Amino acid sequence: MPSRARLDEFIAVVVSGDHAGAIERYYTEDASMQENAAPPRVGRDLLVAQERATLDRVETVVSTCVASILEGDRVAINWIFDFTYLSGKTARIDEVALQEWRGDRIFRERFFYDPPKPKA
Repeated sequence: MPSRARLDEFIAVVVSGDHAGAIERYYTEDASMQENAAPPRVGRDLLVAQERATLDRVETVVSTCVASILEGDRVAINWIFDFTYLSGKTARIDEVALQEWRGDRIFRERFFYDPPKPKA
């Protein structure tokens, strides 16, 4: 079960922009992530590689934690991600991430959001 301090550390790393580093430091080796109803992606190395590939397609991403709830081994975080793509287009994702922690690391995460709509 994560402590509030551990969860706040994780959130601070994401807000700092170190998304791949957050996965490396806060996820179990066998962690999974699932986008809405898509099949889960499994394995920290794969998750880090996919995060880096996503970030390679953007100029900037601003990550904001709106709220977080910690209940035992379960965490809910409402994120807002503002993307500026290399093309200059922008998009916002308002997402809820539901996490299950094993000790002080995330081992399962599922994201719920509407698909992003480009702003420009």
